[in-house]
Amino acid sequence: MSQTLSSFGYLRIAVVTPALKVADVPYNLEQIRAAVLTASQDHCRLLVFPELCITGYSCADLFLQPTLLGAAWQALEELAALSGREKVALAVGLPLAIRGRLFNCAAFLAGGRLLGLVPKQYLPNSQEFYERRWFTPGGSVPVVTVDWGGQAVPIGTDLLFQADLLPDCRIGIEICEDAWVANPPSGLLAIRGATVLLNLSASPETLGKGSYRRDLVRAQSARCLAAYAYASAGPGESTTDLVFSGHSLIAENGQILAESELFSFTTRIARADIDVARLTAERLRSSSFGDGLAPSPPRVIPFHLGDIPAEVFSRLVPQTPFVPTGNRERAERCREVFALQTTGLAKRLLHTGSRQVVIGISGGLDSTLALLVTCRAFDRLELPREGILAVTMPGFGTTARTRGNAEGLAELLGVTLRIISIDNAVRGHFVDIGHDPKCHDITFENAQARERTQILMDLANQVGGLVIGTGDLSELALGWCTYNGDHMSMYAVNCGVPKTLVRYLIEWCAEEEFSGQAAQILHDIGATPVSPELLPPAPNDEISQHTEDQVGPYLLHDFFLYHALRLQFPPRKILFLARRAFGDRYPEEEIRRWLLVFYRRFFAQQFKRSCLPDGPKVGSVALSPRGDWRMPSDACATLWLNELGVLEEGDGG
Repeated sequence: MSQTLSSFGYLRIAVVTPALKVADVPYNLEQIRAAVLTASQDHCRLLVFPELCITGYSCADLFLQPTLLGAAWQALEELAALSGREKVALAVGLPLAIRGRLFNCAAFLAGGRLLGLVPKQYLPNSQEFYERRWFTPGGSVPVVTVDWGGQAVPIGTDLLFQADLLPDCRIGIEICEDAWVANPPSGLLAIRGATVLLNLSASPETLGKGSYRRDLVRAQSARCLAAYAYASAGPGESTTDLVFSGHSLIAENGQILAESELFSFTTRIARADIDVARLTAERLRSSSFGDGLAPSPPRVIPFHLGDIPAEVFSRLVPQTPFVPTGNRERAERCREVFALQTTGLAKRLLHTGSRQVVIGISGGLDSTLALLVTCRAFDRLELPREGILAVTMPGFGTTARTRGNAEGLAELLGVTLRIISIDNAVRGHFVDIGHDPKCHDITFENAQARERTQILMDLANQVGGLVIGTGDLSELALGWCTYNGDHMSMYAVNCGVPKTLVRYLIEWCAEEEFSGQAAQILHDIGATPVSPELLPPAPNDEISQHTEDQVGPYLLHDFFLYHALRLQFPPRKILFLARRAFGDRYPEEEIRRWLLVFYRRFFAQQFKRSCLPDGPKVGSVALSPRGDWRMPSDACATLWLNELGVLEEGDGG
């Protein structure tokens, strides 16, 4: 059975600015029809058109002409039939006379029928606007239905339209000025259950208004935890006093997904695949969203949503969701993360009155970042860096490259360096417990990690300071740390930073925070393979133990972590997105294999996360048992593994 876009919770939506002639309904109808055909061929299933697009927004006193009103009403018949033939849903604007009053309405059509009419609630009547000259506010509609060829069509501001194939897709509509008031109707519509908000607009262009409009749409989508589709009238409108640009946008939960070209006299279509399932998940995890009680239930109108194959999915799926792709944005992210880390540590030092800290350094990414954070925290508190006791503890797997980088960086940073070999201590421990040192098993590895932690803790007692933890968020997710070894510290500065971001933070520090030979060492550390260095090195003194060969690529695991925890996506959807993001880098079976590893390790290693030391949350994903993630240590992974279709006997997590 072929997969469809709606089966993963997606809906392809388009905002359309059609070519237009003022008051020329036949011409406008033809332009709308052509746009529908074009968008339908591009697999769009929900199309949003501007305010009063059937007649034109700038008709002025022509709105009082029965000829214009009658032509607009009749145009709905052709558009309704078109919606049925093309299997699309349409939201179009028109003027509608009801019992001696005129209303600025949005018509929602699908399945060959007119399903509902939503009137504009707030009518601007100052400066360049004088809509109250013709229209009545939507709250004054004297009826709840209107007759359309013998069919009673609901009308009102309380309508929601629910898709049959995607039940979480509930559509609410507001019109232009409705979005610009202090309490937009879209807020109430979202509380009533609308996940997709449509705005049919005719917003004239003035200097600076475009960026304000963009911020307005972005912010409202974020506030409502919704998708927001804004379709605006173009330059075909009258230019007697105003110019319309056709600035149409699609946003989702604070992110602009699509934006139209401005000032085009030809029809312009912007489309995006919105993630309705994500919006539902966001609302579930937001306890305050459900506290906004709607004063009355909406009228929910079902409609048929045409589906499309999942293969046409075209939304950009970043390989590194924790790391922005643009250099400027990435640098800003690194700057903010570094500030959060240093502030967290500085506060802890102030509270404890500590002027000494102890940190184990290996020449690897995590311990290097922790050392840099500690240096900056000391600088902010005007403490001498000599109070930072950096300890390198060479063992059975330490290479000259990593040891040299660790020791060289410590000297350049002006911290106190101690070199304590763990070889003899660990060999003596092997004798005590009767372990063959030639057996390079988990005991061989973890004994080294625990010996290093013992040294750090005892040194902290000696100097009266804190042990700074170095482990990162990705290691915590996979449980890639030795329980009561590197798992433990007195303050863990990296616990909120994923591995893919750690490397960029090191590079950023080399470029912006540190200079000279220290920066050169940081660049080399950034290029060093990830390794615990617990197994003997290769004959050429190269690292023989590569973490990603054993546990899998951190690039994939951070991708899995973000989508599983931040977005609450199920395994099949994560696999679908990972194929899109990494299809040219990893074959599907390899992605599936490492996704299985992720779930198995994530469930099995919760006991390590249940007793984490303090450390700062820096991003949208955190695993502290006191904050974002609370999970029983004996939870089973069965359902998640079953969804991937590969549960093995006895593999319960």
